[in-house]
Amino acid sequence: MHKIVVLYPPQHDPDAFKAYYLETHIPLCRKLPGLQALRYSFDVGTAGPEAPAYWCVFEAEFVDGAAMGAAMGSPEGQAVAGDVPNFAKVAPTLIHYPVESSM
Repeated sequence: MHKIVVLYPPQHDPDAFKAYYLETHIPLCRKLPGLQALRYSFDVGTAGPEAPAYWCVFEAEFVDGAAMGAAMGSPEGQAVAGDVPNFAKVAPTLIHYPVESSM
């Protein structure tokens, strides 16, 4: 499995971010070819007393890195990437990695 994680820092207008994200961006993400799972949360915490560096987290899973690359290179993937500046006025951090399981 290969996972994409997008970490969104606190935004200037969290209500507008959340409304757009739920009504427009997530439906675009659901169209990604080869998408196996999609998750997100607006309830991000930290292990310490400091304020969390991120306000929203998104996860998408694909069968492997090639499937993720194909999805992100597709017209649907380009639409997802191009949509981010429409709601995230503070740029997110995006990471991706293969997932290993030992169970």
